[in-house]
Amino acid sequence: MNEAETLTPPASTVAPTKDRILDAAERLFGARGFEATPLRAITTEAGVNLAAVNYHFQSKEALIRAVIARRIAPVNERRLKLLDDAETGPLSIEAVIEAFIRPVIEMRFRGPRTIGPMVGRIFAEDKAFVERFYEEHLAAIAKRFGAAFERALPDVSREDMYWTAHFLIGAMAHSMSSEHLLVALSGGLCHMDDPDAAVRRMVIAFAAAFRAQAKEVVHE
Repeated sequence: MNEAETLTPPASTVAPTKDRILDAAERLFGARGFEATPLRAITTEAGVNLAAVNYHFQSKEALIRAVIARRIAPVNERRLKLLDDAETGPLSIEAVIEAFIRPVIEMRFRGPRTIGPMVGRIFAEDKAFVERFYEEHLAAIAKRFGAAFERALPDVSREDMYWTAHFLIGAMAHSMSSEHLLVALSGGLCHMDDPDAAVRRMVIAFAAAFRAQAKEVVHE
């Protein structure tokens, strides 16, 4: 065996260039933000040249969209599958909330550690960026789940339902990106180390929040 054969790893252990670029971009986007991360930083992190990025993605905007899509698309597919299963019987608010949040929380535990910070960064970007993200990845989901929330709790007004759903999305994004604050706040008592427990606690909290809106309507 010559020196080149000794120093060169087997092809199967070297990630394809496109995957290395996506992985590096995901790490840096999560740490710095999308707009604040220059392409040169990504090429350095990935060990590729700028031509490779241009070949695979043509532009930074296309790279950002590819990074987000490879994580969000499977999440949305699973959301819809869980909601389909929930709708085979009487639809509870708990089932709708769980279908919406479980795939996101599980992604945080089953995927790379970079996913949480990246998801948190999505909602911290400027208005135009968030609007593009919503149209591409959430508009159809919001329509389907909005209808499900209304069916599960018909006594809650659309206005109150959307306010509470907005708070739910915020809590989910915060939990994904700032788990260290939970540890600090609880003095080490609480950790985001069990996806089922995290989902259960969030479902309990927001099912109560949605139902409280219905009670307010009754009291008025």
